[in-house]
Amino acid sequence: MSTSTTNHTKPEQNVRVWMDGCYDMVHFGHANACRQAKQMGTYLIVGVHSDAEITKHKGPPVFTEQERYKMVRAIKWVDQVVENAPYVTTLETLEEYNCAFCVHGDDITVTADGIDTYHIVKAAGRYRECKRTQGVSTTDLVGRMLLVTKSHHEPDDMLPDPENTRRMSLCKESVSPWTGASQFLATTNKIIQFSNGREPKPGDKVIYTAGAFDLFHVGHVDFLEKVKACGDYLIVGLHGDRVVNRYKGSNHPIMNIHERVLSVLACRYVDEVVIAAPYSVTMDLINHFKVSLVIHGRTEYEPDADGNDPYEVPKTLGIFQRIDSGNPMTTQDIITRIIDNRLEYEKRNKKKEAKEAAAFEAFQKLKAENRNESTAVNIEQKS
Repeated sequence: MSTSTTNHTKPEQNVRVWMDGCYDMVHFGHANACRQAKQMGTYLIVGVHSDAEITKHKGPPVFTEQERYKMVRAIKWVDQVVENAPYVTTLETLEEYNCAFCVHGDDITVTADGIDTYHIVKAAGRYRECKRTQGVSTTDLVGRMLLVTKSHHEPDDMLPDPENTRRMSLCKESVSPWTGASQFLATTNKIIQFSNGREPKPGDKVIYTAGAFDLFHVGHVDFLEKVKACGDYLIVGLHGDRVVNRYKGSNHPIMNIHERVLSVLACRYVDEVVIAAPYSVTMDLINHFKVSLVIHGRTEYEPDADGNDPYEVPKTLGIFQRIDSGNPMTTQDIITRIIDNRLEYEKRNKKKEAKEAAAFEAFQKLKAENRNESTAVNIEQKS
C-alpha cells in the first residue's frame, strides 16, 4: 500500500478514522459517507482498493485505480488516501495508520466468497456505521447509462415517480435492499451539510465557471483544480436539466440538477455553486458575485437559445479566459466505457445484487433467531 496526503498541514493527533472501498464512479453518496466519517473523528484516512482486487471480488471497475485515487483525494473531507488498500479490513491496517476505528455505510460488503469484509474489525469492536445515502449508487448510475443504448426517455417531470424510479434500474425488480434504483430526495439540509458556508473575503479574486458537470469525474477534478489556481474563490454555475438536454441531447444529463449540485459541492476546489445558472453569463451575475474572471475549458460550447455567444458579456469586459486542464476525459467518454462493456457490467451488477441479497437474507435470519432467543429468555425469567 502506498499513501498520500491531500495537504501539507500537520494532522491533529486525536481521533484518526479509517474508511475503505472501491470508490468507483465517485458520487455524492461516497462523499456523504466521508463527511459523516470525518464527523466521528478529527482526521480521515480513506483506503482505495486496486483494480485487481475489485475485479476479483466484484468485476471490472469503470474507472482505473489512478483515476479513483484522484477522485477520492478531491473529496473535501478526506485528509489522506491509502492506495491499494486490502479488500478485507484488518486490525493490522488500523494499527499501521493509527486509526481508532473503521467506518462504513449501513449496507453489507462481501468478498467473492460471500464473507463480510468488515467481520474482523466488527468482532474487535472497532467498527462504526454511517447512514447510506438513499437514491444513488454506482450500480444505479451504470444502469442509467446503459439505458442510453436502449431508448431515449421522456423528461423526468413527465413520468410518475414510481415509473421514473423503475426505469433507472438495470432490473425490473431489485433483489438487494442496497443495490438498484431509488429516488433521491433533495433537501436544503443536505445542501447545507455539503456547503462550506464560506463567503469570499475582501480582496479575494472570484472565479466563475459553468457547465453540466454530469457524472462528476477526474476530468472535472483536473479542470476545477486548475481554475481554482487562477484565483481565491471558485463559484461553479450548474446548468439546469432542460438546458443541459438542449445542448447535450439524448437523455442527458444522466444525473439531475440536485445530484450534480452535491457532487460539485463535495469537491475541495469549489467554494460555491449557483443552482440552475443561466446559460449565458450575464452582467447581473458578474456584478452580484463580484466576478473577476470567467473561465471555460477546452470543450466547445453551443450558442444560447437565441443563437448568441453565452460568453459575450465577459468577453466584452475582457475577463474571459479558456484553459486546458490537460485531461481530455468527458462525460461521454465514461458513457462510452459503459456501453462498450455493457454485458460485463450487467453481469457484474446482477452478481453483486445476488451476493447482497444472500447476505441480507442471512442477516435477517440471524436477527429473527436472536429475537426469538431473547423472547424465550424473557418468558423463562417471568415464569
